[in-house]
Amino acid sequence: MSDATAAASGGVGVGPYAELTFDADGDVDPGSRDAVASLQATDLLVFAHGWNSDRSTSTRLFDRFYAPFPGLVGPGVRLGYVGVVWPSIRFSDEPIPDFDPHGALAEPGHGTALDPATLRALGEFWPGRVAELDRIAELLEDRPESAAAFTEFGALVRELAGVDVVDVVDAADAASAVGAVGAVLSVGPADAAGAGVGPAVRDVPAIFTLDVLEVCRAFTEGLVEAGAPAGDAAGPAFSPGGGLRALWSGAKELLRQATYYQMKKRAGVVGERGLGPVLAELAGRRPALRVHLIGHSFGARVVSFSLRAVPDGARYVKSATLFQGAFSHYAFTDRLPHDKGSGGALRGMQRRVDGPVVACHSPYDSALKVFYPLASRMAGDSAGLLGFDERWGAIGHDGVQAVPGAPRLTLDAALRAGVPEAGCVSVDTGSVVRRGGPPSGAHSDICHEELARLVVAAGRMGR
Repeated sequence: MSDATAAASGGVGVGPYAELTFDADGDVDPGSRDAVASLQATDLLVFAHGWNSDRSTSTRLFDRFYAPFPGLVGPGVRLGYVGVVWPSIRFSDEPIPDFDPHGALAEPGHGTALDPATLRALGEFWPGRVAELDRIAELLEDRPESAAAFTEFGALVRELAGVDVVDVVDAADAASAVGAVGAVLSVGPADAAGAGVGPAVRDVPAIFTLDVLEVCRAFTEGLVEAGAPAGDAAGPAFSPGGGLRALWSGAKELLRQATYYQMKKRAGVVGERGLGPVLAELAGRRPALRVHLIGHSFGARVVSFSLRAVPDGARYVKSATLFQGAFSHYAFTDRLPHDKGSGGALRGMQRRVDGPVVACHSPYDSALKVFYPLASRMAGDSAGLLGFDERWGAIGHDGVQAVPGAPRLTLDAALRAGVPEAGCVSVDTGSVVRRGGPPSGAHSDICHEELARLVVAAGRMGR
């Protein structure tokens, strides 16, 4: 590609390329929508990033991920490339393999303090909340050994996350009333509806309803399980029953989880109200265009929820490939194993894809293996060493669950023999998605030619 073409493509080394930009309410930037509509292609790759704090990082991800595609597709395929940009955030202690400085994956991170880049990103993520964020940063820096300080921290985080105190009280009361069903207050429940729990309860994760010291202790234990150092130079190593100072590591995770909670809600809105209608309008004007959805982390939620806007009978979405999806592994099921009268939030949506929905998962993803289901344990459902509650597991941890006939393949088998022509399929990509340090593990290790080949196979675009 010439320098002029690369510049026109926004720095991405493939083309034609355009970025499709949405705000937190799912409203599209008209200029970016028009740029996508002008792409001349037979097949449009639409890739939504996960947690990235700035446009340059997102663009670098698109550039790296898309690089192998021109050499993989058949002669009758003319690709157009789209990067979906939406407001999300990544803490700087969550390194992206190949992007961050050499050795960063092995570093313990920044301790409990918020580095300037993360603090700036939080300010953009929660605009107008400078005072609250400055106080949160001060507490994480000083790590006071005071229960009152943790209470203050918890209240600030709830306020940032937009969780009303009345909602917290109502949710806590309801959780107590329904007993074991209280586990529905986890980070991932809204993707798999539960019975007997009202909407207000399902919308408030347990991290905002339980005692903040217990939450911080649980997250500190989770960090140790994920391989993070048990202590740092600023304070004592964590040990059960130890002092409060060590629990500020868990407090930082509580803040991180609050951003995940917000991103999860945004991702659904951007997908259903933003990306879905834009693609439906484009397909209406260009009926021969074949669309291939790709999403990473919460971006997998974006593209999956866009299926809700696909008109009945439309066949323009030809494949959907989800990398380390940060939403429920029961999202596509018609019947929950533990509640036969309810289904997932995306029940049957795989039938709006004229091709396969490929859910890629890796056992080396600590973000989804440890922290996604952790709130379920805090709500009283302990199941195993890491407190993994299978009802609320992530699709990027163990693939699609409770969808009859959905095969489970290794990456090698999928690349050798292909994937089914339609329906859900789970592919274990742990053979390549394996690099990354705590706390997120291999969650962002997705830039591999093998994964590009999987997208091509799913879309029947190969040579």
